Amino acid sequence: MKSLMTSTFLAAALFGFAPTASAQDNCEITISNMNWASAEVMAEIDRFVISEGFDCAARLLPGDTMPTFASMTEKQEPDVAPEMWVNQFREQIDAAAEEGTIEFAAEVLSDGGEEGWWVPQYFAEANPEIKTVGDALAHPDLFPSREDPNKGAVHGCPAGWGCQITTANLFRAYDAEDKGFVLVDTGSAAGLDGSIARAYENKEPWLGYYWAPTAILGKYPMVKLAFDAEHDPEEWQRCTTVADCPDPKINAWTKSEVFTVVTPRVAELSPGIVEYLENRSWSNETVNKLLAWKEDNQATGEDTALYFLENNESVWSDWVSPETAEKIKAAL
Repeated sequence: MKSLMTSTFLAAALFGFAPTASAQDNCEITISNMNWASAEVMAEIDRFVISEGFDCAARLLPGDTMPTFASMTEKQEPDVAPEMWVNQFREQIDAAAEEGTIEFAAEVLSDGGEEGWWVPQYFAEANPEIKTVGDALAHPDLFPSREDPNKGAVHGCPAGWGCQITTANLFRAYDAEDKGFVLVDTGSAAGLDGSIARAYENKEPWLGYYWAPTAILGKYPMVKLAFDAEHDPEEWQRCTTVADCPDPKINAWTKSEVFTVVTPRVAELSPGIVEYLENRSWSNETVNKLLAWKEDNQATGEDTALYFLENNESVWSDWVSPETAEKIKAAL
């Protein structure tokens, strides 16, 4: 994990959406460039929009969730964290917002981050009766394991990830082993991705953990199954997410809230930039398709941001004023 760089900031004059404003030499905003694809692309979009649309220099700093949050609250830098998954530290981030050290902007993923157990879209269409995890686990014959076709297979979360614990506990909560299933250790994100790609290539059934937004779901449409219970936050903390919990119960993932977080300094520099960051939101479907393009073209985050801006004006033009949109289009 790269440590965050430090930067010295100068005070800046306020300016808004006016398209005729000259470049502000004393305006600089730093943006955390998180180390996963969707956040990387959004950081590059923000850098381009802020630089070209608001005449304010924008610079990316390497970051990750907790180091970025700590730096924003303790040092007031970077100024913008484009994609902060807040569920894992909701109490801390709410406390920081109440203290005024950080502020929430848009819910950048409008439908939230998604985690759960999925099946391929073609399988769901061919088997409309399979709507929940319980429905799927009642039919091990529909999901034969490659290692032992007499068993059904549930593909697990990559080793070392928090979802590995959750998936294993839910597997036990459903008594999936007694129902004829094995929990497949996919080993890594690449192994999990490969199992989905292989299933799609051969139009085979597949059942297991995955999340969104990702390139894989942009390339291979999947359907998320409902769990056979509502999300119970107390049970989630007591057992669902606890390694080796002796008595897991059926539970469901909650929507992962994903926000843009900013320091108060941004409003001091430009109310217009704040308005942009409060409007700037996109859906998982949009991100999945964009990340699939990025992967297929082995594109950088910057290349992908430019591709998005050049080809999705109907999405991003709602984030800014018409005057600012014209400036952005002229710079592309």
